[in-house]
This record gives sequence, C-alpha cells and structure tokens, in this order.
Amino acid sequence: MNGLLGRAAAAAAACFLVLALAALPVASAVGAGTVIHYKHESYEAFQRQMAAGQIRAVTFNKKPHSVRVTLKDGSRVLAIYPSHEEPQLAAALSAKGVTVAVLKPKVKAKPAVHHTLRYIAGGILVVVILAILAVLLIGRRRNLAGAVDSSE
Repeated sequence: MNGLLGRAAAAAAACFLVLALAALPVASAVGAGTVIHYKHESYEAFQRQMAAGQIRAVTFNKKPHSVRVTLKDGSRVLAIYPSHEEPQLAAALSAKGVTVAVLKPKVKAKPAVHHTLRYIAGGILVVVILAILAVLLIGRRRNLAGAVDSSE
C-alpha cells in the first residue's frame, strides 16, 4: 500500500513541477512590463527640436529638472533644463500643440503599524503575567506564614 501512495505522491509532485515551470514565463512577462530607454541629449538639441516642431509630447520631472521628450518619429530623448525655465518651456510647447505633462512626486507609503502594536501588546501581556505571579507568590507566603503560626 505504501508503494502505491508513494508513487501517487511522486506523480502529483511531478505534475505540480511541470505546471509551475510552464507558468514561470507567463508570470515573468506579466511582472516585467515595458522599460522605456531614453537617449540623453543636450538642452540646446532639445531647443532645436522644439523650434523645428519635431516634438510630439513632453513630461517634466521637476526634482532633477529633466524633460522626457517623445519625438514625432517615435524616438525618446531626455534633456536637462535650467530650473527656472520650466514654466516658459511648458507654455511654449503648449502653444505649439505639444502634449505637456508634469510628473507628480510619489507619496511615500506610511510604515506598517502592526509591528509596533504587537510589541505593545506583548509588553502589556508580560506586565500582566508578572503582576499575577506577584499576587500568587505574596498570597502563598501569607498562607505559609499563617500555617506556621497556627501550628505553634
């Protein structure tokens, strides 16, 4: 009987392994996403492209003062602009019919609180257990002292 169960378990494990290996490429493709690579170029080249009307869309990233540019031929470039020129650039690009977007800063997730609450609950539990032990030990000493006094 053990041989039959062992073979069934081995067959089930083999089937599970085959299914897991078959699903691996699908899971990696779903999680990978498309990575966009930008070619770095100078601010002057960006201005020449803007003057020539080669820009389809731009995205400003205010923190590093960079602009992600999608050209009409489909290529993508990244340029660094002077910090004070973002409003003028956005207005000039919008006037030329270019789609302008500004990246919003990511909101940092608040740290999980459940670990802190666990530590607090554990501390309270330890204090309660110590208080109960103290009450029991004091009561026992009183009982022992009362028993010694009554026996004399």
